Amino acid sequence: MTHSVILFFATFSAAALGVMLPGLVNMTAAKTSAQKGKTNGMLFSLGASLIVIGQAYIGVLASKYLYRNPHIIDLLLKVAVAVFAFFAIYFFVTGKRRKEKKMRTVYVVSKRKSFFKGVLLSSVNLLPIPYFCGLNAAWNVSGWIKFQLADILIFIMAAGMGTFATLYMYVAYFNKLENKTGRFTKYSDYILSGLMLVLVIITLIRIFYGRAVA
Repeated sequence: MTHSVILFFATFSAAALGVMLPGLVNMTAAKTSAQKGKTNGMLFSLGASLIVIGQAYIGVLASKYLYRNPHIIDLLLKVAVAVFAFFAIYFFVTGKRRKEKKMRTVYVVSKRKSFFKGVLLSSVNLLPIPYFCGLNAAWNVSGWIKFQLADILIFIMAAGMGTFATLYMYVAYFNKLENKTGRFTKYSDYILSGLMLVLVIITLIRIFYGRAVA
C-alpha cells in the first residue's frame, strides 16, 4: 500500500511540475479560458490530460528501448522543433488577424470543440513521452515501480491527474486575470508565438548539445 501511495504522489508531483513552466498546452488552456470561459478551458485541459495518460503509457512501454536507442529521442526533438516553429508562425498570424478585426466580447463556442482542441494540441506535443520515459526509468531504479499492471495504471493515472491539476491552475488564474484587466486575450497570441520561438531555440540547443556530448 505504501509503495502505491509513494508511486502515485511522486508521479503526480513530477507531472504537475512538468507542465508548470509556460508551454504550448498550458498557455493555450489559459487562452481558451480567457477567451471562451472557464468551462471551455476546463474541457480543453481534460482533453489534453487524457492524451497525457496515453503518452505516459507509451513512455512506460518504451523506456528501455528509447534509452538503448538515443537516435529515437533525437528524432522526437526534431519533430518537436517543427511543431513549435509551426505554432510560432500560426499564433503570430492569428494575433495579426485578431488585431485587424474588432474584438468581440461574447463568444459562442462549442464545448466539444474545446475538448478536441485539447486532444489535438496535446497529441502533437511529443516532449512528454521522453519525459515520462525518464521518470519511469528513475522510479524503476528507486524501486517505486515495476512492470506490473497495477503500477503502470497508477503511474499513468497520476501523470494525467498531475497534468490536469496544473492546467486547472492556469485556467483559473488567467480567467481571473482576464476578468480584471482584459489584456491577456488581446496579447495572448503574441505571447504564445514568442513562447513557441523560445521552445524552438531551447530544443535546437538540446539537439546540438546532445550531438556534441555524443
